[in-house]
Amino acid sequence: MSGPNTNHDPVPVAALDPEAIEQAVQDALDACAGATDLAGLKSIRHSHQGDKSPLALANREIGGLPPGEKAEAGKRVGQARGRVAQAFKARQAELEAERDERILVEETLDLTVGTPHHRLGARHPISLVTERIEDIFVGMGWEIAEGPEIESEWLTFDALNIGKDHPARGEQDTFFVEPQDGGVILRTHTSPVQIRTMLERTPPIYVLCPGKVFRTDDLDATHTPVFHQFEGLVVDEGITMAHLRGALDTFVQGLFGEGIITRLRPNYFPFTEPSAEIDCRCWVCQGEDARCRTCGGTGWIELGGSGMVNRRVLASAGVDPDRYTGFAFGLGIERSLMLRHGVADMHDIIEGDVRFSSAFGMEI
Repeated sequence: MSGPNTNHDPVPVAALDPEAIEQAVQDALDACAGATDLAGLKSIRHSHQGDKSPLALANREIGGLPPGEKAEAGKRVGQARGRVAQAFKARQAELEAERDERILVEETLDLTVGTPHHRLGARHPISLVTERIEDIFVGMGWEIAEGPEIESEWLTFDALNIGKDHPARGEQDTFFVEPQDGGVILRTHTSPVQIRTMLERTPPIYVLCPGKVFRTDDLDATHTPVFHQFEGLVVDEGITMAHLRGALDTFVQGLFGEGIITRLRPNYFPFTEPSAEIDCRCWVCQGEDARCRTCGGTGWIELGGSGMVNRRVLASAGVDPDRYTGFAFGLGIERSLMLRHGVADMHDIIEGDVRFSSAFGMEI
């Protein structure tokens, strides 16, 4: 920067030359007009309006002019800087208008277009049926009892009066945890939960035992090596088969509908005596259609097994069989689902296809 001219001699300053100032303005106007977007305009603004732009440097040189020339030079530079500032402001307004117009076109929302369909999730029907069954028995005043899936052989078989030579204890039915003679297996039914409950509690006992069980079955339309079942156990003074029948009638009416009744057919199970198969009246034809596909025209549908708890089972669990009696029953949850909703193939239940679960929604 030139120093003050104390002798008031005219000293020409190149930066303040009218032609240089006009050229700086023209360069700024050309650059401004050539900006095609706001980002480009911002990048060139510093070059023509920043602290080191030609017009800013010229403005600094005014202080070194003689007093008589400062006013004219200041006016000339000020007007030049104003023209540049006005040009940049106008160009910015134009570019912002173009941007807004482009956004309106590119980001327009058609409010008449339907929203895309998002498939809702669904809980698996096995869980829903299990909860429905639990609700029925909890409503009767029962409790829910659970136990481990890896279980001891004694709790699974011996305590239930299932002898060493019983076929269910062989490899053809049971998954053994290595070593095979270690006495640890994957439970084949939820009955060990009943034994655990009797060992831990003092009667009266009213429990429902739902859970996952394992057997060495091949997967086909009606069987699977991993499935779910629920078992009921009641131990109290004065319990009879009449109490069993009443509990079963309440259950089938809660699950399959009002008016559905049960019948008991004599059978044999080592853990109950006497024992009976549980049938319920067909809820489709009510026994009036000989061609009914649900019951095969018999009017009855087989559900599972039941009976009075064997005295040996009560004794093995530490319950006095001379004071207490009890009943127990067991049914498959998959079978209940297949019967209640006409599911024909076990593959549909276990393969995890969301389309199958979605048909049941969030509750049954």
